[in-house]
Amino acid sequence: MTGGTSGSAPSTKAHRLANASSVYLRSASEQSIDWYPWGTEPFALAKRLHRPVLIDVGAVWCHWCHVMDEGTYSDPEVARLLAEGFVAVKVDRDENPEVDRRYQRQVNALTGEGGWPLTAFATADGEVFLGGTYFPPEDGMGRPGFRRVLREVARLYREEPEKVRQNAEVVRGALARMSEGRSARATSNPEFLARVRTSIHDAYDPVHAGFGHAPKFPHAGGIEFLLLDGFQGGDPRSGARAVATLHQMVDGGIFDQVGGAFHRYSVDEGWHVPHFEKMGADNAELLAALVEVDRQEPQTRFTDAIGATVRWSSTVLGDPAGGFGASQDADNAPGDDGGYFTWSRPELKSVLAPDELRLATRAFGVGTDGRMPHDPDRNVLYRLMSDAELATDLGVAEPEARRRLDAVVAKLAETRGRRAAPLIDRTLYADINGLFLRAFARAARASASAPWLATARRSADRFLRDGYAPDVGVVHRLGGASDAGHGLLADQAMMALGLVELGGATVEPRYVEAARALLAVVEREFRADNGLLRDVAPRLYDGPKVGAVDEPAYPLEDTPNLAPNAAVATALLRLASLTGDDADRDRARPLIAAMAARLGPAGLFAGGAAFAAGAIDVPPARVVIEGTGPDAERLARVAERTYHPNLWVFRGAPPPPFSLPDELGTGGRGPRALICFGTRCLAPITEPVALVAAIRSGGSTPA
Repeated sequence: MTGGTSGSAPSTKAHRLANASSVYLRSASEQSIDWYPWGTEPFALAKRLHRPVLIDVGAVWCHWCHVMDEGTYSDPEVARLLAEGFVAVKVDRDENPEVDRRYQRQVNALTGEGGWPLTAFATADGEVFLGGTYFPPEDGMGRPGFRRVLREVARLYREEPEKVRQNAEVVRGALARMSEGRSARATSNPEFLARVRTSIHDAYDPVHAGFGHAPKFPHAGGIEFLLLDGFQGGDPRSGARAVATLHQMVDGGIFDQVGGAFHRYSVDEGWHVPHFEKMGADNAELLAALVEVDRQEPQTRFTDAIGATVRWSSTVLGDPAGGFGASQDADNAPGDDGGYFTWSRPELKSVLAPDELRLATRAFGVGTDGRMPHDPDRNVLYRLMSDAELATDLGVAEPEARRRLDAVVAKLAETRGRRAAPLIDRTLYADINGLFLRAFARAARASASAPWLATARRSADRFLRDGYAPDVGVVHRLGGASDAGHGLLADQAMMALGLVELGGATVEPRYVEAARALLAVVEREFRADNGLLRDVAPRLYDGPKVGAVDEPAYPLEDTPNLAPNAAVATALLRLASLTGDDADRDRARPLIAAMAARLGPAGLFAGGAAFAAGAIDVPPARVVIEGTGPDAERLARVAERTYHPNLWVFRGAPPPPFSLPDELGTGGRGPRALICFGTRCLAPITEPVALVAAIRSGGSTPA
């Protein structure tokens, strides 16, 4: 039975969400919906009242989540229908990624839809029987109104319980078929790499670069795989297409030309108009990819974008005590859509002198492809002209053209700084911080930036001090009323990956040992009989075990963020090359084989796994720079600025557990570079050009 006549729970919603650790949940505490946070209580209540459960999964950065909160969930009739016939549960997908993953799969299996907001109708046992994404309060936008949906769901649950059971069985059957469809099919590394390579190149956009059509998402894992594939000689187009993709993105509106960093995705094929939320995970992965692309083909645009992304990450998401927040919202007010990030001509005219306005209009394509679809008077700034074209247009040298454009950008940044900024979620999540550790350590090495390395060290030290224990790993969320979230694979995987990179950059054994301990936890607690890693460790997980959380899930595909299974494999390979312990490489092999056996058709979404599969056959490059002075600095600089998919550079012989081949005799007179590929070492090198050639050769030809 539904409705108020069956009894109701006392409403304590103000107390339930007002003090929630999640910014997203707290933002819903003033709604008239009687929301429950994720847990056992709402499902027990639903069982007692014989009501369906509405599960709303969203995030504080999600534009359409705000639209649904501000329109649909603020509608009095929607609130009344939910109060009379449902138990409503609000879930933050960043705080509970394991819950989001399972309900995304269930809704997608039934409807083919997915994304945020996720709207799932479930039984009291947590099984989905209907669902979708965004619903307006009334019919419109080609979607049924939520009022009508709620009435029909309540009627169905009350009058046709058999139909509800059948729908839930459809979901179970679809998930079972999906699992069977991904049953292991033994695949060799070359076969797997060939399939992924072909699929990625088939999806490549030869006009605008990137992959697929609108909406167009960045795929950092695919970009890094293409770089590796080009290095290995897999497809002669791979390296160039990786470079072209990031170049188009850096010049596009998806990159914030004023404030730095990448927005989440582009709504058009040309990278002009983005969805404006800025995700910590996206920017960490794209920053890491930018460094590698800049090593492959150095460009001023890449160097500038690296610096701008580091500054945004440090100043906007950075916590002075250490660590990086999760995201910056797209909107700064109800009904807003990118107003903080976009510009009208009158706004530009009020800020810039006439010659500056002309420069900005031409450089940033004002009035062309960056116009907002819902408000053509507002413009997303993107680079329509290169530095060389600007210099020609202005009749000056390129450095002077860049200086003038930088002055324009500084004025725009100052003006934008006075606008109401979108909300920043400062929650410290381990998986996101692990990705930032990797990115900042990589960027610091390539740029020889001690401050960037110090920023990464502060984040690592805070997590290792306050949220880590060797026997259970790292917590998902750090800080707030209490740290929470043990037993999630992504946190262990990304933090281990970041700590390996930080250990190699700082040559500090404690980071390497912490990474090794995390990977031991992964091996002990997350490994399944099928050779893959579960996303949740049954013994360590401390979240509510309700709904579908106990169902095993194996995160293999990039989403487009790096898949945790692939991250573990890559961390093992990097650790093996850093310490010389082939046991870690041996542990990566069966995991890579298990991924390859199930990811054949995944294409672009297998980029992270394909990188690991390709990298395992690349002998690691270890370079030792001997001596001091300008010549030694030049050798170190060019080594760190040269692309190799598994490179470490040391100033002198490093201490244990860092390892060098026995064949590498150090202690000679410098300055010189000693380089080994695996266990094969080359003769000492004293010239930067020769060192670059040797690194790029991968050891296949004499220096």
